[in-house]
Amino acid sequence: MSTPQDTTRRTRVRIEPSARRVRTYLGGHLVADTVRPSLVWESPYYPTYYVPVDDVRAELVKEGAGRRSPSKGDSTLYTVRVNGVEASGAALRYEESPVEELRGLVRLEWDAMDAWFEEDEEVFVHPRSPYTRVDVLPSSRHVRVEVDGVVVAESNAPRLLFETGLPTRYYLPKAHVRLDLLEPSETVTHCPYKGTARYWSVRAGDRLHEDLVWSYPTPLPESRGVDGLVAFYDEKVDVYVDGVLQERPKTSF
Repeated sequence: MSTPQDTTRRTRVRIEPSARRVRTYLGGHLVADTVRPSLVWESPYYPTYYVPVDDVRAELVKEGAGRRSPSKGDSTLYTVRVNGVEASGAALRYEESPVEELRGLVRLEWDAMDAWFEEDEEVFVHPRSPYTRVDVLPSSRHVRVEVDGVVVAESNAPRLLFETGLPTRYYLPKAHVRLDLLEPSETVTHCPYKGTARYWSVRAGDRLHEDLVWSYPTPLPESRGVDGLVAFYDEKVDVYVDGVLQERPKTSF
């Protein structure tokens, strides 16, 4: 049997208004354009955009019942249809939610859309959290990176990237990296705070360590301090800072 305290905990949803203009597109056609988006935390790490139904320019065609949320209630799934292009199950509404603020909003599935913009800047992966900060600071610490005992990089001029919730990343000038040990990878990833990253694998001895190194050739404004520098997955290499071996962080990477 649930207690009143349990019920209150289940129905507590973190929702915050955002002042940013948010637009999203499907097949090159505008789906939604709003200056009244809401940030809804469905994950503890980053929010999701919900937009007012009145600001959706596409047709929403009801499909049926969607998933039930202990905190948000029962949902309804919709197909998004615009100018002959459609995405099934790409919209979700909690029209009778116990959380009143959600009833007039719709969640457009991020990956079902072709592009998202905050103001006039395209955003990748997920909305940016107002509580995540990225700081890039120059440093004179001595950083040495080894892979299987082979020194792959060594620098007295790293830049340290501090990102909320993630371990410190050491970005090093390419001139301080054994580029002859790096092999280009086809891997590309996107970060809503840093931009698009390109990867290299490291060949140490007879073994190829895939996708250990990355760089942001054209980082977003808040991360311009790492422009053209390279970083290693500290989770998979040995990093010495001022001669002290660092403990490998435990992350999803």
